[in-house]
Amino acid sequence: MSRSTLCFFLVSIEPYLFYLNITFDLASHEIFLNYSSILYALDMTALMIILGLFTDQLAREESGLVATDLIATYKRVRNVTFLSAALFAVTILPMFWVIRVYGQPIRFYFWFIPLFLSLGRRTSGLGVSFRPPSDAS
Repeated sequence: MSRSTLCFFLVSIEPYLFYLNITFDLASHEIFLNYSSILYALDMTALMIILGLFTDQLAREESGLVATDLIATYKRVRNVTFLSAALFAVTILPMFWVIRVYGQPIRFYFWFIPLFLSLGRRTSGLGVSFRPPSDAS
């Protein structure tokens, strides 16, 4: 199975797994929610790894896929993506289900960190911006 096919599959099941995590009541479906949240964390970890690998492929100088002045930017994007994957992977550990904040497992709150990392990267100007090709004529 290619990375693209796996990525499409993971993207297709992500909304369903997210739906399971926000629909059911924690008090009456605790075991079910524990397993569905683990599956969601695994899905997001795999997605972030695949996106990081795609970005790594772009960031390699020898590939020549992007301009040399953008390589450092793509490497930063790759690093943030791999960091996000690691953060999702860490939440699979049981302690992130046992520790509660306002009655909810800390796992759910921890998932906001990759979102803030991505938003911070984009708003700080470290993201990849589109530059139209220059006219060489």
